[in-house]
Amino acid sequence: MSLAGKRVFITGGSRGIGLEIAKRIARDGAKIAIAAKTAEPNPKLPGTIFTAAKEIEAAGGEALPLVTDIRDEEAIAAAVNEAAAKFGGLDILINNASAINLTKTEATPPKRFDLMFDVNVRGTFLASQAAIPHLRNGSNPHILTLSPPLSMKEKWFKNHVAYTMSKYGMSMCVLGMSGEFKREGIAVNALWPATAIDTAALAMIPGIDINFCRKPEIMADAAYAILCRDAKTTTGNFFVDEEVLREEGVSDFDHYSVVPGTKDLLKDFFLD
Repeated sequence: MSLAGKRVFITGGSRGIGLEIAKRIARDGAKIAIAAKTAEPNPKLPGTIFTAAKEIEAAGGEALPLVTDIRDEEAIAAAVNEAAAKFGGLDILINNASAINLTKTEATPPKRFDLMFDVNVRGTFLASQAAIPHLRNGSNPHILTLSPPLSMKEKWFKNHVAYTMSKYGMSMCVLGMSGEFKREGIAVNALWPATAIDTAALAMIPGIDINFCRKPEIMADAAYAILCRDAKTTTGNFFVDEEVLREEGVSDFDHYSVVPGTKDLLKDFFLD
């Protein structure tokens, strides 16, 4: 199955995993709207929605950069509707935008708590809410959210309870919406990496050695595989990138490593 001509809306796709997913989809000739806040270059984080649009177009897709603050419900609705009007509808929503702050309870400022919940939970919910009316009329419609499998084990909460709650909030959207929209044929799934992924955001976390990470391309290939599957029979899943690709026949993952041949790659959070 191909994603040629698919109409895609992705939140936070100006860099990292989101951009790699967009470029992978673009190789089929998809139409992709990028909704992110980064319109001006940031000295700490490379890339804007406009540089991302150029990369998507170079990969073979059509790009629509939309300056959008995912925390603003009116901006989200307007961006989704603009993309649908431009493309003649929507087939895929990718909830990629996310905020991270790995701090313990007493070290988490209220503004950081609010940012994670506004972007991660509220943003995912509102983007999905805005996209669903368009997805109902889409072809093989999918919502794919980058969030982890749900687990109520203490170890995933104790070191960064606010962040964990916010990411699980995204996953709870997947759990609930997959059941809510199953009869309508809208697939709602989650995707999470088995290992740490080398991104600009990860580089800002002290103590992370990117030489023991994988490249974002593994998440892009896994997302592509999921989005090509039948929406009516592929919903309510908490996928892990490596497992998805094994199902697709991939057995050698070494080329995804930042340093090929590296053993003992860093495991990501939330996976037992």
